Amino acid sequence: MSRIKVLVVDDSAFMRKIIIDILASSPDIEVIGKAKNGQDAIEKITRLRPDVVTMDVEMPVLDGLHALGYIMSECPTPVIMLSGAESKQADLTLTAFQYGAVDFIQKPSGNISLDMAKIKDELIKKVKAAANVAVHKLGFIEEQKVNVRKKEKIESIQRIRTKKIIIIGSSTGGPRALQQVIPFLPSNLRAPVLIVQHMPPGFTKSLADRLNSQSMLKVKEAADGDIVEAGTVYIAPGDFHMIVKQQNINGELREVVTLTKTEKVQGVRPSIDVLLDSVAPIFGENTLGVILTGMGSDGTNGIRKLKSSGGKVIAEDESTCVVYGMPRSVIDQKLADYILPINKIAQSITENT
Repeated sequence: MSRIKVLVVDDSAFMRKIIIDILASSPDIEVIGKAKNGQDAIEKITRLRPDVVTMDVEMPVLDGLHALGYIMSECPTPVIMLSGAESKQADLTLTAFQYGAVDFIQKPSGNISLDMAKIKDELIKKVKAAANVAVHKLGFIEEQKVNVRKKEKIESIQRIRTKKIIIIGSSTGGPRALQQVIPFLPSNLRAPVLIVQHMPPGFTKSLADRLNSQSMLKVKEAADGDIVEAGTVYIAPGDFHMIVKQQNINGELREVVTLTKTEKVQGVRPSIDVLLDSVAPIFGENTLGVILTGMGSDGTNGIRKLKSSGGKVIAEDESTCVVYGMPRSVIDQKLADYILPINKIAQSITENT
């Protein structure tokens, strides 16, 4: 089996060396070149034809975002972005998903060499996953336009006690997938939507803000104590499990978001399983679980409990998954009621709510 050929792009010689050393430690990966900016990267991608590119977001001459746009247009190649933790870089990273990036790695903010060692396994795993992605699934996504006045009017009438709930879980490729689902949900959706997307702190806030700007529903990063309301989308903050509990509020039993930092489940926090485990006993057959693209099997155990409570399940079809891991796990265990491409999922959610 041939090794995965990788081009490393970063304006920092020190960072390039660290990334190259990490990737070279895997017997399955061969670093075939390095580039110091986006312009240099384009020339070398065209000449060397790597299987995967790791690309810094901010660089001189030509930044990572503009280089990515050119690459996906002229010589489509799976690209993993390297991003800082600042809000500006988080927003640029989400734009990169829109342009066609497969995934991203958060750059270290402390002792660089020590922190990069911590993400060694993650980087290698993501490069291997990216090498198996079909680039035709990574086309440019148009942003949806929202009538702000109409949205404000809708938000004012959506404060109803909910009977149904929608739970969405996603990982690798998830930001792209969510951008093809949430903006297409109708303004009169009479259920809350709770989302677990595997992302670090800071990036989930940028994701919520971006989806909110494109959707008729209100989208927010969940906060501890949020009352779960119809017509609102709650995204679990990075590094927190999100669960739902019932509390007596002003003499009425209401569903409330609780954020916890209990142990990671299957190596992730937030975990889809943790959220589903809390929701199934409360909402039972009124729960709709949706599992989108992602590595691993987070969500499968929770979906099994949801099904035993009478809930329904949608899994994304392999044809549109950036990484067919989490949906495959659900489908292989015959837990999915509907197996749909990403462009059909919003409609199915609406029909089942």
